[in-house]
Amino acid sequence: MAGRYDSNPFDEEEVNPFSDPAVRSKAGGQSNYGGGAFYTTNPGSVPPATNSRLSPLPPEPYDRGATVDIPLDTDHTYKDLKKKEKELQAKETELKRREQEVRRKEEAAARAGITLEEKNWPPFFPIIHHDIANEIPIHLQRMQYVAFTTLLGLVLCLTWNIIAVTTAWIKGEGVKIWFLSIIYFISGVPGAYVLWYRPLYNAMRTDSAMKFGWFFLFYLLHIGFCIFSAVAPPIIFKGKSLTGILPAIDLISGHVLVGIFYFIGFGLFCVESVLSIWVIQQVYMYFRGSGKAAEIKREAARGAVRAAI
Repeated sequence: MAGRYDSNPFDEEEVNPFSDPAVRSKAGGQSNYGGGAFYTTNPGSVPPATNSRLSPLPPEPYDRGATVDIPLDTDHTYKDLKKKEKELQAKETELKRREQEVRRKEEAAARAGITLEEKNWPPFFPIIHHDIANEIPIHLQRMQYVAFTTLLGLVLCLTWNIIAVTTAWIKGEGVKIWFLSIIYFISGVPGAYVLWYRPLYNAMRTDSAMKFGWFFLFYLLHIGFCIFSAVAPPIIFKGKSLTGILPAIDLISGHVLVGIFYFIGFGLFCVESVLSIWVIQQVYMYFRGSGKAAEIKREAARGAVRAAI
């Protein structure tokens, strides 16, 4: 019974024309295949036919532990996607509403003449708005830059004043002068910005006569303070709380280092005074040349008449 199943009835039969001896004997002659000539010199040299079929590839390994994730709860996933889409649409609508509200407020402020200022100076810790290059007319920028230099110069003078007075306190001059130097700095720097520098900045930007008048009033007080500090007489304030020429001469004999520090402070206050005088001269020349002096006189006269009525 085993012989009945030895051969595969579906297997293709291989036919080799050279396996027949009659065919091999005729191969020594000329044969026409497709119109061409075929010659052999040694009929017996034709190699026997071999099986040219390729061996089958080995089967790919099948990992029985591999799992395939097939999402079955499609309705739930679809509902989640729709919910997220609605949330994103709601957020987008809210952002558009806020943007329109901000734009409406900016337009209303612009119509009312209110300028929204963004703090941008100093760059590492912005505390004030300051943009001379973009907000001050180009013919006034040099003047404004020098005025800003005097503000920074006052900061330098009062900072050095604290350092010099601290050395004097360490050398036995008392703690009272140190507290006074701290008060000068705390009140002087913000006061200078609010009372005279900011009014000048706004006056240059808006060409307002009243702001120019406010600047002149307090800038004169600033110049007076700088000149007083450069001398530092022992009146009004305790003399050695300011690095002027008089306490410098007094201290140089007993404490050379303290005296040198006070002389440096004296020089800083002198430079600050000279620059401040130049600034007020330039601003006043522009103020008169632009006709703002007559305008402020008219406004002062109108104010006096309104007050009298």
